[in-house]
Amino acid sequence: MSRLSKRRDFAIEVCEEAGAIAEEYFADRGNLVVDQKGAQDWVSEADKNVETFIRQRIAEALPNDGIFGEEHGATVGKSGFDWVIDPIDGTTNFVNGIPAWTIVLAGVTEGHTEIGVIRDPNVDETFVAMRGEGATLNGSPMRVASGVALRDGTVAVGYTNRIETRHILPIVENLIEYGAMFHRNASGALSLAYVAAGRLLGYMEEHMNAWDCLAGQLLVSEAGGIVEDQNADVMIREGGRVIVGTPDVFETLVEIAENAWND
Repeated sequence: MSRLSKRRDFAIEVCEEAGAIAEEYFADRGNLVVDQKGAQDWVSEADKNVETFIRQRIAEALPNDGIFGEEHGATVGKSGFDWVIDPIDGTTNFVNGIPAWTIVLAGVTEGHTEIGVIRDPNVDETFVAMRGEGATLNGSPMRVASGVALRDGTVAVGYTNRIETRHILPIVENLIEYGAMFHRNASGALSLAYVAAGRLLGYMEEHMNAWDCLAGQLLVSEAGGIVEDQNADVMIREGGRVIVGTPDVFETLVEIAENAWND
């Protein structure tokens, strides 16, 4: 087994363990300590403690790897391989009792995402990709939807307080004009996983942080979808826009986004 395969298997194990810890907090939300970082931007003790757990597991198993996470500072590594963590993507859902949140872990080296794992413990689903090796859902191969036009499918749209409100409205308007349904579940990572699994045709968000999107972008790419070419290290530093889609709709989604975001 290659070193990358071992890291992939390790990532799956850690995400499933972290998911079990998060489920315990989710079941006891009445006692959960929650703070607000900004408008519609929440962090709970579950986020912080789950990330601490994942960091500890990485430090024990792969002490020379770097770590970047949403809730704690960066750990500089020596191996050239970095882990990017979103301990709970969909915290707003989590704190409000909506079972649409995930554990997200991506492995990055030399500007490329090599491993992506998204764990949804609410429905016992684990989405996994390794560069060049395809994508799986609970161990079975998965592919993006094929031969489905925009008018016959659904596109997820992400929105946060980091972008101008007026930029989201033309996205939704254009999707409706094309006859598509639009979807927002407040977990970008889960939406990206759903594109990879063939449940959604695409995902669009003007700005995402690396921990929200790197794993999901790899899932989509390895499942036969199209992802805008980006340097993972730049995404870690700055974040950026995310557009993914099936080969049937990707170019149309880019056109819609360009018209909305570049005015």
